[in-house]
Amino acid sequence: MQLQLKKPICFFDLETTGINIAKDRIVEIAVLKVFPNGNKESFVWKVNPTIPIPAVTSAIHGITDEMVANEPTFKELAPKVFALIKDCDLGGYNSNRFDIPLLAEELLRAEIDYDLKKAASVDVQTIFHKKEKRTLEAAYKFYCDEELLNAHSAAADTNATYEVLKAQLDRYEDLENDVTALATYSAHNRFADFAGYIGVNKEGQETFAFGKHKGTLVEVVLEKEPGYFGWLLNADFPLYTKKVLTRIKLSKLNNKL
Repeated sequence: MQLQLKKPICFFDLETTGINIAKDRIVEIAVLKVFPNGNKESFVWKVNPTIPIPAVTSAIHGITDEMVANEPTFKELAPKVFALIKDCDLGGYNSNRFDIPLLAEELLRAEIDYDLKKAASVDVQTIFHKKEKRTLEAAYKFYCDEELLNAHSAAADTNATYEVLKAQLDRYEDLENDVTALATYSAHNRFADFAGYIGVNKEGQETFAFGKHKGTLVEVVLEKEPGYFGWLLNADFPLYTKKVLTRIKLSKLNNKL
């Protein structure tokens, strides 16, 4: 089954220095751009993360400090990546929880203020886990009946993700062949940020999802405890989370004017 698209969708995969969204960096990025007419473009870039790659991480994806020493930094690559994904929907494997949040951080560090929340994001892992609960290698074997060679290679994982999604559409008649519907199906709990610190309640209002103010409206806390906002901005939270908090605070101030 071919994916029905209203606009291009970019399947992407990141290899990184680790799994801390706020601190870790990209060492490889692969993007497979699929157009509504079925045409595809693929790109793979190695990236100098400007910080050491831990040996335990290199053992997983095979990328070492020496391999990326002379590669461009993400800030240098950012304009190309932005031009590729701008105004596209997004797809990936565990992308809603990891790849998209980390890409959002890297773009903000590169001073590109593009809100990835505006894109429909299809997380193939979530669909898979809701249906079969397996790994990407098992998903590729289960849905495509093929072995995934070069697992943890960004390019191999990206292409496998795209093929798995198409096979999922063939297998499950209740899955709608529409990116917006797939994004809704593959979404986790509603959050205003990517890292899950700011939740969204049934009324569409932002609430804290952690700490002593968990479940309390963000705008209420920021109004009653002005110093808490300053602490949040100086603490070790992701840049995107701080961006959302700043937006909420500014919106509250504007409403008072």
